[in-house]
Amino acid sequence: MRRTVEGVFGRLRVRGEVSNLKRPSSGHWYFDLKDTDSIIASVCWRSTAIRLRTQLEDGIEIIATGRLTTYPGRSQYQLVVDHAELAGAGALLKVVEERRKKLAAEGLFDRTRKRPLPSLPTVVGVVTSPTGAVFRDILHRLRDRFPRRVLLWPVSVQGAAAAPEIAAAIHGFNRLGAGTVPKPDVLIIARGGGSMEDLWAFNEEVVVRAIAASTIPTISAIGHETDTTLADFAADVRAPTPTAAAELAVPVRAELIATTRGLSGRLFNGTVRALDRRRERLIGLARGLRGPRELLDLATQRLDHAGLRLDRARTALLGEGEQRLKLAARHLRPGMLARSLDDAAKRVARADAALRREGLRRIEQREDRLDALATLLESVSHKSVLQRGYAVVRDDKGKPLTAVAGTKAGMALDIELKDGHIDAVAAGRRLSPEQRPAPKKRRRSTNNDDQGSLL
Repeated sequence: MRRTVEGVFGRLRVRGEVSNLKRPSSGHWYFDLKDTDSIIASVCWRSTAIRLRTQLEDGIEIIATGRLTTYPGRSQYQLVVDHAELAGAGALLKVVEERRKKLAAEGLFDRTRKRPLPSLPTVVGVVTSPTGAVFRDILHRLRDRFPRRVLLWPVSVQGAAAAPEIAAAIHGFNRLGAGTVPKPDVLIIARGGGSMEDLWAFNEEVVVRAIAASTIPTISAIGHETDTTLADFAADVRAPTPTAAAELAVPVRAELIATTRGLSGRLFNGTVRALDRRRERLIGLARGLRGPRELLDLATQRLDHAGLRLDRARTALLGEGEQRLKLAARHLRPGMLARSLDDAAKRVARADAALRREGLRRIEQREDRLDALATLLESVSHKSVLQRGYAVVRDDKGKPLTAVAGTKAGMALDIELKDGHIDAVAAGRRLSPEQRPAPKKRRRSTNNDDQGSLL
């Protein structure tokens, strides 16, 4: 049966919807292709599956090319697929739309995730093919607008290996640290125009998720202005073309310089105008002020008038006081003066007595303190030591001697005891046993004749 089936049918192209897709650990794919009326079992071996440009999923319509064979284990025939492609643009759009809804539900396309681009990046990272015209266009546009350092991560932009390489490049740029290769400030993910099948790598989930997870602001520039991929939804900014992406990444250097010069000129002119207005206002205010000489003359005049008023007030005050004194003297009687003098004398006497008592009290306090200090001084004086039988020996200059080394024979000495002094002369000196040097040991002779007798 196998020889018959394989010999008659050979290679076939079958269009149908993928269903019941299984991907075991062996790497082979098993699925069914069906239409409205029939179904055929299909298999794609691992060596072929890794090369397919189309990632199979349940529900998509494909055109599979392969050979028809039989599987004796289940007594069925099956299609061994060695090539598969999506059946028409409508099927591709359906897959893209379903994937877009799925990723949008996860929040990967939310506007709140979008980050602003840096105003003037130092390093620009580019993820694209190194052989196409896209990278040359980006370099040319950056050179014209504002030359910046550019890092290229070369990738495939079409085919089965394109999506993993693009995702790996985005993750690689984000992992760069403070090494010899700097981390870019902005990423441009670019590709030239093409059909939907050619741009399919930028609709893959692995690429979209890598763009959404990037900590570096991203610009997507994929295809022409009318081309739209899921990568455009995940990127922070979408550019219609790769050249436009370079324009979004950096400003125009000449325009930036002109703007800076214009702002600098406006700032200078504004400062000059502000200073002129303040100078004019100061001059106007100064006109309303009086001169220093005029202010001094007015102050001098006020001082003279105040002096005259002071003299008159003093004369009037003295006259008024004199009148009050005379009036008080008329009412003052001799007896009242005597009583006032007696009261004053008594107050003086009481104050004198209190002062004497306070003086005696303080003198007694000082005497008690003096006695305490005298007792303390006596306790630490050498006189108390002399009372116990000790003596103080001094030389002829009155300096106390504390060691034998300070004396010599014939030296005049003064010996103080508890009840007087004794004049003496040193006859010699003797060291204490502790200070005497140790006697030298006699060396034993080695001569046999001087050995002596044992008895």
